[in-house]
Amino acid sequence: MKLTFLGATGTVTGSKYLLEDGSKKILIDCGLFQGLKELRERNWDDLPINPASIDAVILTHAHIDHSGYLPLFVKNGFKGPVYCSSATADLCDILLPDSAHLHEEDAERANRYGYSKHKPALPLYTKDDAFAALEQIKPVTFGDEHPLGEFLRFRLHHAGHILGAACVSISDGQTNILFSGDLGRIHDPVMNPPAKIQEADYLVLESTYGDRLHQDIDPLVQLEGIIGKTAARGGTVVIPAFAVGRAQSLMYYIYMLKHEGRIPDIPVYLDSPMAISATKLLKEHGNEHRLSDDLCAAVCSSVYYTQSVEQSKAIYSKNNGMPSIIISASGMATGGRVLHHLKHFIGDPRNTVLLAGYQAAGTRGDRLDKGETEIKIHGDMYKVRAEIDMLDNISAHADYSEILSWLRNFREAPRKTFLTHGEPEASAALKTKIEAEFDWRVFIPEYEQIEEL
Repeated sequence: MKLTFLGATGTVTGSKYLLEDGSKKILIDCGLFQGLKELRERNWDDLPINPASIDAVILTHAHIDHSGYLPLFVKNGFKGPVYCSSATADLCDILLPDSAHLHEEDAERANRYGYSKHKPALPLYTKDDAFAALEQIKPVTFGDEHPLGEFLRFRLHHAGHILGAACVSISDGQTNILFSGDLGRIHDPVMNPPAKIQEADYLVLESTYGDRLHQDIDPLVQLEGIIGKTAARGGTVVIPAFAVGRAQSLMYYIYMLKHEGRIPDIPVYLDSPMAISATKLLKEHGNEHRLSDDLCAAVCSSVYYTQSVEQSKAIYSKNNGMPSIIISASGMATGGRVLHHLKHFIGDPRNTVLLAGYQAAGTRGDRLDKGETEIKIHGDMYKVRAEIDMLDNISAHADYSEILSWLRNFREAPRKTFLTHGEPEASAALKTKIEAEFDWRVFIPEYEQIEEL
């Protein structure tokens, strides 16, 4: 086997791993780069592989940094199957067209206002490209062995994190390699924990929180304080939230706070068509989360859904200066409807912008978290006068303690462990921790690095 790292090296985005075994070429994950401009520009570069030469793609989960390059991959010649879990397939039906819509919208806006150096500005891909890619998705079951030709086989193991998220194990009968994907939390109140896996010859492990522990604070307590003080001063809480996973967790926490009478009964808007669709999938994939049918139904009916642009704009007139909570994508404030809410609310000190988890370097959310006093949105600068808060303990990623706990299930050390999907400091810190506790051989690969397995 030969493994080439085509993304998620030195960054938490752009996950792509090329596995070659004889004449077979399998791509594990097909994600977009996000965040810093130099990373986003890689999305426009030709890959060092011909998409037409790839036999199959396997997705660990549906988040755009793991699936969002797929429409372009298909457009550029990939003809094979895209394997993933059933819930991941359902989520891709939502996320990929939405991603394409955002690319089209950004290009249209850049052309309208002339703030792009490209004349005309073009989208990375279109909704037609996204729909074409969806035709190649083939859902498979967790736990069962699935063929990838004559010798290769793969299995999906539950990873927690979000609906459908999987660790992917691939074997040629002699050598086994495990891709962790994004590992979820052990004690997440909504999602089930990651499966306990006991062996792998080679391990490709995420390291998003490799240098951090999640705050030892109940998110309910933190949210109670933030929402309470913002409502008391007549403000609105704007929460940029990933439409899949994070938005549903926030809905659960806010529902519980209201149910227990710990926050005022102010309106909560879920202003993201994608998040609305993803929320409905909670009911369809009840075996993948902890919520009972009754609680799931109660949480899902506890917010106002705003599907259309007109409904989104009407939030402002409905508020009329009254406190409210707006949950809207995207989670790092890189695009989507939340930008319009930021433009409207970020200049008023009564309001709070609540960042709900990890913000990749260079994203708008990262700049807000670092205290920038002016922020650029759609080509214009906006003063940051709203309070900026961070809700760390709602992350869907395991922290380093939880990753180490997951690794303790392994009966023997992998021959090599590769740390990816992390900023350099996070990966380096996790490498040190794994070597100290387990004495494993741990490596941090570079972009386009090739490993003979």
